Amino acid sequence: MTDQPQPDQDRRVRGPVRVVGAGLLGASIGLALRQRGVEVILDDVSPATLALAVDYGAGRRPAEGDAPELVVVAVPPDVTAQVVERELATYPDAIVTDVASVKSAPLERLRAAGADVSRYIGSHPMAGRERSGPTAARADLFIGRPWVIAGHDAITYRRAAVVEDLALDLEATVIPMDPALHDEAVAVMSHVPQLVSTLMASRLQDAPESALGLAGGGVRDVTRVAASDPGLWVQIIGANAARIRPVLRDLRDELSRVIDALEDPDAPGAPRTIAETMASGNRGVERLPGKHGTTKHFAQVVVLVDDRPGQIAELLTLMGEIGINLEDLRLEHSPGGPIGIVEVSVVPEQEQRLVDELESRGWRIAAAWA
Repeated sequence: MTDQPQPDQDRRVRGPVRVVGAGLLGASIGLALRQRGVEVILDDVSPATLALAVDYGAGRRPAEGDAPELVVVAVPPDVTAQVVERELATYPDAIVTDVASVKSAPLERLRAAGADVSRYIGSHPMAGRERSGPTAARADLFIGRPWVIAGHDAITYRRAAVVEDLALDLEATVIPMDPALHDEAVAVMSHVPQLVSTLMASRLQDAPESALGLAGGGVRDVTRVAASDPGLWVQIIGANAARIRPVLRDLRDELSRVIDALEDPDAPGAPRTIAETMASGNRGVERLPGKHGTTKHFAQVVVLVDDRPGQIAELLTLMGEIGINLEDLRLEHSPGGPIGIVEVSVVPEQEQRLVDELESRGWRIAAAWA
């Protein structure tokens, strides 16, 4: 897998691009750039990780005389600023970015160290997987995902443009954002949800087997990210602690109100507290952007499928044939169960037509709602 990629005339980044850190994000960036014909230089403190990423085709090893146009630092948060500082000093003609999930701390540390931040701009692709390492890397990891570029006064737009070009070449959606605003945003959108997911999943440790057999979409959705790497998240949460704590305090206060209401669910005011809490959640989820960054509301149709090969492919093919666009998809299947559940999201105007078309062809519909 070391053949040279074919040049892509439409690419924005000319390269070479040096990627420091050959884990999930670094190797995924390398794979995506290589598909576009960009020369990628990989480096990693772990020889085994580097060897794997090179074998998977994410780039080549460093060589004497390397002169990268862009350096992408994809290392753990606790060493991000240190590695960025080293790369700025080693490659004085390169622009350096990092993809850490916290943006204020690295910039502050670089300024305190006297680094040349006129060639540094932090960025953060909002993409990932529950798995880690180069074996989990994917060239399509960033397609359609937000990619924050955290500009600051010391770097010009012209110099920073290569980082925007990188995100666009990887088919991400560029979002310019102040570093401090970014850190506040990811506290709400990523870091606290991770903690909530983890805390809920921890309740399952002592759950009886009979209860686990009832696991459905609700608990699976809430706990999906709970399998994330504890060591990495200790660093991420620690680096953004000042923004995370106020969100957790508000969450704790609201949870306390619900707990108090459940002391006597029939007491005056208790039903209202529960209802207002649920309604508040409804209003919040309605604000989440949908497909292509819109706030458009979708309808969900739940289809029951037999536990045999080809059923899901057949369903999706049928939707294409009748001209209904799939906006989102969720699968659920309990081990040993005779059926699976496929929840498809479509625009509300197409919901009834989809239900009618599927039922006329013998598909079983469990539910449909807008």
